[in-house]
Amino acid sequence: MKFQTVNGFKDILPDEALRWQQLEQTARSIFRRFGLREIRLPLLEPTGLFARSIGEGTDIVDKEMYTFADKGLTLRPEATASIARAYVEHGLHVQQPVQRLFTIGPMFRHERPQKGRLRQFHQIDAEIIGAAEPAADAELMAMAQLLLDELGLKASLEINSIGCPQCRPGFRAQLVQYVQERSGSLCEDCQRRCGSNPLRVLDCKNRSCKETVQNAPSILDSLCDDCAAHFAAVRRGLDDLGVRYSLNRFMVRGLDYYVRTTFEFTTTELGAQSAVGGGGRYDCLIEELGGPKNTPGLGFGLGMERLVLLLEQRGEEFKTAVPRADLYAAALGGQAAEFALPLVHAVRRLGFAAAIEHGSRSLKAQMKQADRVKARFTLIIGEQELERREAMLRNMDSQEQSAFSLQGTAAELAERLGKVIAGVTGNTANENIP
Repeated sequence: MKFQTVNGFKDILPDEALRWQQLEQTARSIFRRFGLREIRLPLLEPTGLFARSIGEGTDIVDKEMYTFADKGLTLRPEATASIARAYVEHGLHVQQPVQRLFTIGPMFRHERPQKGRLRQFHQIDAEIIGAAEPAADAELMAMAQLLLDELGLKASLEINSIGCPQCRPGFRAQLVQYVQERSGSLCEDCQRRCGSNPLRVLDCKNRSCKETVQNAPSILDSLCDDCAAHFAAVRRGLDDLGVRYSLNRFMVRGLDYYVRTTFEFTTTELGAQSAVGGGGRYDCLIEELGGPKNTPGLGFGLGMERLVLLLEQRGEEFKTAVPRADLYAAALGGQAAEFALPLVHAVRRLGFAAAIEHGSRSLKAQMKQADRVKARFTLIIGEQELERREAMLRNMDSQEQSAFSLQGTAAELAERLGKVIAGVTGNTANENIP
């Protein structure tokens, strides 16, 4: 019986995984420079965690979560709520007042699969918990922009402020009146949202809805003094850091926990799925989940599938990142293979990449395999070489061959091979160990 992946789920094959590794390594490098530490979280959380933090009236909670109803558990649809739960549960604020955290991994939402959007998708998520200053907002967005820059990807930053629990109710009342008067022009989802989550009407992608809200009131005109001052300081911070942005008064994000600053990175290169990531402030979330009062927080998530699609569009240049084997051992015959395997293992222990085949393949076939793994050197060992205690070492780039003595232990031979490899690569053995 033949099985296939479930609709909305996807295998990441070895060649494609190289791009994922490049993406993850770049993210980790950026986060290290900004002082973020990794946190690893469970895939399953109590359903109430997401219902309370994300919001009962959101599409995610109402329609998209994978929930085990009989167990009260849900596969995580996003990472911020889980990080906030871990922050509260483990009292991380006691260890350090400001926590800078990141996580990388899969999320799950039951929605229609399309380009760049799957039911199991992956996110790079970064959070700063405990910082209320507008400078933290600017720093976080600058960090995300730097990550995209170092990946060589182009995306536009859009920002907005959605106010706070003090100034939002007045705006909400204005918006509800506006959209209810025009409900006949709204899609079915937005008609439902009018009462439960009217802000979501503002960023609906339906053409009729977008036209309907063009003249809707702007929350920027309803901000309280504190929120207005905060947003002005965020904009000055972005200017000071040289981060380009544009205002998008219709951007509200889809999660209830956001307050004040919200932002998205968008691209024109992925068709309808223009957003590659986004985030904002959630100054009330930690307290909502039972944590210390007045604990501010902010964060963002970047969709890895969409970033990988953008990386793929860069074309051939990525192929230069395919790793090379430092050594390929071409062993001809059982005795030669028995001799070569401990030697290859000793080379690997020094930090070099080494390959060997387990089978009785011909020399010609093994040399082709050495080419496939882009080996820098191939060590040819057969029965005659064992008798003479002398193998042939071929430089695969120059095609020059030289005799290599097999006298000594595997560790001693590996040390000598390491010096030869280092002479070509410029790296010592220990430098190859990550």
